[in-house]
Amino acid sequence: MEPATTKKKYDGLKWPPLISGRLVNRYKRFLADVRLTSGKIVTAHCPNTGRMTGCCEAGRRVYLSRHDNPRRKLKYTWELIDMPASLVGVNTLVPNRLVARSAAAGQIPELARYDSLQREVAIGKRSRIDLLLTGPGRRNCYIEIKNCTLVRDGIAMFPDAVTSRGQKHLQELEKKALAGSRCVIFFFIQRQDATEFQPADSIDPDYGRALRQAVRKGVEVLVYDVAIDLDGIRLRDRMPCRL
Repeated sequence: MEPATTKKKYDGLKWPPLISGRLVNRYKRFLADVRLTSGKIVTAHCPNTGRMTGCCEAGRRVYLSRHDNPRRKLKYTWELIDMPASLVGVNTLVPNRLVARSAAAGQIPELARYDSLQREVAIGKRSRIDLLLTGPGRRNCYIEIKNCTLVRDGIAMFPDAVTSRGQKHLQELEKKALAGSRCVIFFFIQRQDATEFQPADSIDPDYGRALRQAVRKGVEVLVYDVAIDLDGIRLRDRMPCRL
């Protein structure tokens, strides 16, 4: 269990040393071929289970990290892609790490004044929720974090593909909210060219309906975008949500 009210300077997350290249192809969900500036083509791990609609176009400049762990089959990890209006974070491990650190440092006003933070907490049958915040005299706060990389006409949307797992998380949060806990669905826009958020009803209308129902049952929605560059990433502003 981690303290949730650490009083220290907070600067977000720093990227590991980045290696530039051009995307050749993303395939089998977790693999991407990249041509480095040297001309060498390497296969990188793509840490993103989504479709990555609109941000996996061949020829785009991308940035990889390299890992020398001998147990890793793939030495490179795809971290960023350079889109016309913004860098976009690809790695879906980043939102959980950044939101947890930001909450612990008191940098998210809506999630402040809790004493402790736990990650990957069991909830329901064979399900886990990303964060649990607790504190004396406060309702337990369950938080599920969703990475959002799809932006159309300035509107950030989730999901970018049909997600039965996402609906299951909403249902588990809804149950906890009805039982008296505080529950939050946190949409993390890992780019900086959006002005608002809404569910992607044209892609997964069932998820949109489930989200609206969860809100009616007491689940809160938080949407934040980021400041992102080649040095690192940090939470920036809370954004409006249109349901």
